[in-house]
Amino acid sequence: MKTALITGGAQRIGAQITQTLHENGCNVIIHYRHSEQAALTLAQQLNSKRANSATTLQAELSDFDTIKILSDTIDNLDILVNNASVFYPTPVDEANQDSWNQIMTTNLMAPFFLSQSLAPTLSKKSGCIINIVDIHAQRPLKNHSIYNISKAGLAMMTKTLAKELAPDIRVCGVSPGSILWPENEAELTVEQKNKMLNKIALGKQGSAQDIANTVLFLANSPYITGQIISVDGGRTLNQ
Repeated sequence: MKTALITGGAQRIGAQITQTLHENGCNVIIHYRHSEQAALTLAQQLNSKRANSATTLQAELSDFDTIKILSDTIDNLDILVNNASVFYPTPVDEANQDSWNQIMTTNLMAPFFLSQSLAPTLSKKSGCIINIVDIHAQRPLKNHSIYNISKAGLAMMTKTLAKELAPDIRVCGVSPGSILWPENEAELTVEQKNKMLNKIALGKQGSAQDIANTVLFLANSPYITGQIISVDGGRTLNQ
């Protein structure tokens, strides 16, 4: 039975990835930062379906030392899903060093050093790393300069690690388009949402299940590495 670690695996897209991998026979390690109750509730639900199949793990991934400590607690792993991410506007004239550090450490530094630290464990199982990138890694979203840069770096990291870690570890990526509306300070107006929907060839938002299904496909595809699949309803056709 395979074991998967999903960062940011307690909520939103991460929670769906966790559930989908679990439904398809994986034991899951649900990483969270602040969402303790959501993580515990999800683990309890999954353990009620299959005993001792889900555990939780709290860590602040923007801290380098914590990443190393986290990695040392895991001695068996087949799949690493780098899903945890920070998203909020940073127009160029308002961007500051604090925003840069927060977004870049969580979205780019953490996936790199988590992958580095867990590579010896993953290689024992011919495992895989799946990074949740973003279509804005290639086509920037206005007023989100630092986020765009971080995801562009994650896309290059995916290809770089695919070459560096082969043949023992596969590394792939999934680039979501419009899946779930942003929350809190990144929340969109109705006008902004409609403008976005009008650019999608299929005329609708996707779902978290669409992303989870693609993660599952890549996890089960032993001859695919270095590829990033856009799951965007054709939105990039109109950008």
